[in-house]
Amino acid sequence: QVQLVESGGGLVQPGGSLRLSCVASRSILSITSMGWYRQAPGKQRELVASITNSGNTNYAGSVKGRVTISRDNAKKTVYLQMNSLKPEDTAEYYCLVRSLGGDYWGKGTLVTVSS
Repeated sequence: QVQLVESGGGLVQPGGSLRLSCVASRSILSITSMGWYRQAPGKQRELVASITNSGNTNYAGSVKGRVTISRDNAKKTVYLQMNSLKPEDTAEYYCLVRSLGGDYWGKGTLVTVSS
């Protein structure tokens, strides 16, 4: 059963922008935080940004200043606005929704930054 639906990935030139979206199923209750991780080939999955339902945010140092995470609690949706993208941002981006009942991972959306 699909619990998270991610969208917004694609090919973009260096310096360009993308906006990722992740919609959580209404069946997921008591969400505590939502966030985005990424994994490049041969590397471990790493946190990009996260946000609690109260609005507290956390960003990886490599994206700070270029990325903004936001959410719509009513729609159970988290967004990742990425600007000034660099080739090193190329990775599979995964949505993570944490709840009192457990963690849920999306299947990923690919972001490729290349000329």
